Amino acid sequence: MSENSADEFREAADAVYAELLERLGEAHPERRLTATRRALDILGDPQRAFPIIHITGTNGKTSTSRIAESILRAYGLRTGLFTSPHLERFNERILLDGEPISDEALVQAWQDVKPYVELVDLELQDAGQQRLTFFEVVTVLGFAAFADAPVDVAVVEVGMGGEWDSTNAADGQIAVFTPIALDHTAILGGTVAEIARTKAGIIKPLAAVVSAAQEPAVIAELERAAELSEASLAIQPGQFDVIESTVAVGGQLISVRGLAGTYENLFLPLYGAHQAQNAATAIAAVESFLGGGAAPLNIGLLEEGLAQATSPGRLQLVGIEPTVLVDAAHNPAGAESLAAALHAFFDFDEIAVVLGILRDKDVHGVVDRLATVASRFYATQSHSERARAATDLAADIARWSDVEVAIVDDLADAVEEARAWAAAGERRAVVVTGSITLIGEVMAIAAERGWKPAKREVAE
Repeated sequence: MSENSADEFREAADAVYAELLERLGEAHPERRLTATRRALDILGDPQRAFPIIHITGTNGKTSTSRIAESILRAYGLRTGLFTSPHLERFNERILLDGEPISDEALVQAWQDVKPYVELVDLELQDAGQQRLTFFEVVTVLGFAAFADAPVDVAVVEVGMGGEWDSTNAADGQIAVFTPIALDHTAILGGTVAEIARTKAGIIKPLAAVVSAAQEPAVIAELERAAELSEASLAIQPGQFDVIESTVAVGGQLISVRGLAGTYENLFLPLYGAHQAQNAATAIAAVESFLGGGAAPLNIGLLEEGLAQATSPGRLQLVGIEPTVLVDAAHNPAGAESLAAALHAFFDFDEIAVVLGILRDKDVHGVVDRLATVASRFYATQSHSERARAATDLAADIARWSDVEVAIVDDLADAVEEARAWAAAGERRAVVVTGSITLIGEVMAIAAERGWKPAKREVAE
């Protein structure tokens, strides 16, 4: 492909994204499956062309999805991976064999799908309903791209909730639950039991269910849903667990007791005890998919899959001199995992936390957790229309912590001020966190300004 052709396809792919953005956004999901099912039906049900590992939860969904996909790819399977939201480019939501869908393939998929989407739009509007939303269309687009590839297996991350999430128009042979906590309470419910009830809606008849460790109220909901669906249920720590995790260069060494075997001293190039837990859940999910949970995984292929796993924007090093880490923690549970990982995996004397949070999030809970590691805060905001104003966020930080806070409205200025502070002292670092939109913007800034991101190091 010539450079001109590549530029043309990139422009066309960006135009596809711009067109999709004209639809109702992800923050306002429609509680329905009929619209997505109708679009898939007239497309010939592409979601039935491949088996699906369906993953939901509050925290760790994307990392668990990416780890599971990497293991499956090490087995020689052609994989599809559907995650959301994206960090820098829309293509990141639809991965084929570990790589974002090409601009050309994305444009072609949209051209194939668009007439059917518009037909369903007309049907919905004639019935007095909202036309297909952004996420409903993206789901249809992803399934169509996977069928066209074709893939041997797709790992599909739920957008929000589970029961009425558009990805639930497909039937997952494996239903996976990462830790469930309070988030999106205005939409999903005010208790973990209510949220778990909605998420348990992805459990289909005779499916294999794999769950990370959960609160008792969550386990009760999963057990109820599994029983009604005659699904098997494996819950950490009873059926699988992390045996050990130790810090290693570039990540950690983990030992995992899986459903069918014990796997020792596996290198995982991700930081944080929560990532070891995500890896254990992913391993159990792959065991369920490949051998029904009865056959141990090939240790060499498992080692390869884990060693190649990535999770962009999750405690990721994007710059050195000074050290800059980004993490997409956007709720109290995520912030708690981030704080714990900074204590356990790094040896900084002082940390500047550049924080930007969306308006509908639990700011108090996030600040409480981050204040345990922050030497100072830089309150800022992303360009999202849902971003909490930097001045309001700074007032919240001052109200709920004794940590010094600076207000810097512009994100680029905020990270540069934090970097300057870190560079002026010894053993200082910058951590940027609070929302996924914020992380995406900072990663773009880091790439543009050449912050010397470190190369991946693999422990021997």
